[in-house]
Amino acid sequence: MKHILLVFALVFLASCSSTSEEDNSSPNQEELAELYKAQNDKEIQDYIAANNLNAQKSNTGLYYVINDPGTGKQPTSTNDVTVVYKGYLTNGDVFDESASAGASFNLSNLILGWREGLTYFKEGGNGILLIPSHLAYGNNGIGSIPGGAVIIFDIDLISVN
Repeated sequence: MKHILLVFALVFLASCSSTSEEDNSSPNQEELAELYKAQNDKEIQDYIAANNLNAQKSNTGLYYVINDPGTGKQPTSTNDVTVVYKGYLTNGDVFDESASAGASFNLSNLILGWREGLTYFKEGGNGILLIPSHLAYGNNGIGSIPGGAVIIFDIDLISVN
């Protein structure tokens, strides 16, 4: 009986210690998101410096460059807009691009970085959105965009519909 209890105790301790080691070795989704926030901010700042951009940072962590603010209507985060855009990673790999006539979207259906970022422009305006992963596709990514990736969009706001 003593041997059975001793074996049970050893198995129990081994399973507890391996579980806690596994928990410590791999971050959960929340910890991973915080790690990406710090990495993304540095990556964006490095990109801004390397490309000599005059970017502003919002309270959410979105960076944006206004080349031309535009003069027409200014969208809200729920408006329909027509935008000419090119989306790429900080290494220059393009993952999406609109036709030269633009593409129309309802901002409420898009990632948080676009919902916020487009509101800094008026019709006819253009610039760059530098979007950290927590305002884009998060820890998991989508398609050719890896999890935790910073994404960048060159945008021309054609119209607020």
